[in-house]
Order: sequence, then C-alpha cells, then structure tokens
Amino acid sequence: MSRDLMSLIIGGTLVIITAIVCITYYNIKKDEAIKSNIESAIVKGIDPLAVRCAYGSQSNTCVVYAAVHSRDSQAKK
Repeated sequence: MSRDLMSLIIGGTLVIITAIVCITYYNIKKDEAIKSNIESAIVKGIDPLAVRCAYGSQSNTCVVYAAVHSRDSQAKK
C-alpha cells in the first residue's frame, strides 16, 4: 500500500472522528443549556414545558401544549 493512500485513509478517518466528537459536544452543551433554563424556570414559577417548547422542537407535546394554551387565552378574553 502506498504512503499516499495510507495518509489519505488516516486523514479521512481523523476528519470523520473529529466531526462526530464535535457534533456530540454540541448536542451535550445544548442539552445542558436547556436543563439549566428549565431549572431556573421552575425556581421562577414558569411552566417548564413552555421553556422546553421555546427551543423550537417540533414534537407533538409542544403542538398540543400550544393549542391548549392558545385556546385558554382566547377563552379568558
């Protein structure tokens, strides 16, 4: 096997491993920020589900939460 091919394989492997580590680190830090904001919301008396949904997740839970609270705010008027 030539040295050039071996260098290419090692370099490609390092790039892939670095990308995986960076993506993992980013996701961990994002989750830690969400956790911190939810904990501070609980202390302040804010609904933690509202904080979680504020991060833009497209889960069914957040859609139902928004629909229920939208209906409640319209009923109060």
